[in-house]
Amino acid sequence: MEKVQCNGSTICYVDQGQGEPIILLHGFCGSSAYWEQVLPFLQGFRVIVPDLRGHGRSDAPMGSYTIEQMADDVLLLMDELDIPKAALLGHSLGGYITLSFAQRYASRLNAFGLIHSTGYPDSDEAKEKRVQAVSTIQGEGITAFVDGLVPGLFAPDTKDNKPECIQRAKEIGYLTPPQGAIGAAQAMRERPDRRDVLSASTLPILLVAGEKDGLIPAERTFTTDHDNVTQYVIEGAGHMSMMETPEKLGEVITSFMGRLTNE
Repeated sequence: MEKVQCNGSTICYVDQGQGEPIILLHGFCGSSAYWEQVLPFLQGFRVIVPDLRGHGRSDAPMGSYTIEQMADDVLLLMDELDIPKAALLGHSLGGYITLSFAQRYASRLNAFGLIHSTGYPDSDEAKEKRVQAVSTIQGEGITAFVDGLVPGLFAPDTKDNKPECIQRAKEIGYLTPPQGAIGAAQAMRERPDRRDVLSASTLPILLVAGEKDGLIPAERTFTTDHDNVTQYVIEGAGHMSMMETPEKLGEVITSFMGRLTNE
């Protein structure tokens, strides 16, 4: 992996291929490794995949994070890599970061998208679960938290037929620094409603949902339906299509990017 300094913290990232730039942002307790099976299906593009602040090999400062701060890390990464514009696609937590970026730095985007993510804020119940997550990490450690978190990210069929996917997601999650997971959980808890970013934007938008996503169902992803919006439901996938159906997700992204190029 390569690394740069962003806001005084080291951000590590993968940078491969040539062509139109795509930046992929992973979800909570993930890393750039979440996308490892999708990358072979994104030939013809330059794909940049960072470990978000507090995750993977990037620095994990102590204290609370904000979604805005994590989006600013992405902006600084683009500046360091001399990327004037890119397509920004975020999974789950990465989608919340993508919406913050699109709200404030739309001029730096050719397109953006949510993959198993939503513009809604946390409900009161979800906010309480964030508090419980922090308590579990502090009291039992990151391994116990990840063991409880990961199985629910996958479709029931994946648990039965592809247990190696769940094991790989756990292995990635175990590498999350505890203070990074806590900081990110607090950032997600405090994020605002950003459905208006989706409804107001004139940029090309990709919205991807999993047919069997038990965390963010399609109706919470598909909150806008304009001519500039591409919606896609991946059959059989839960919250983790990048591991469950990587070839299909790669096809969806490639098709979306192909339409941008043609336009």
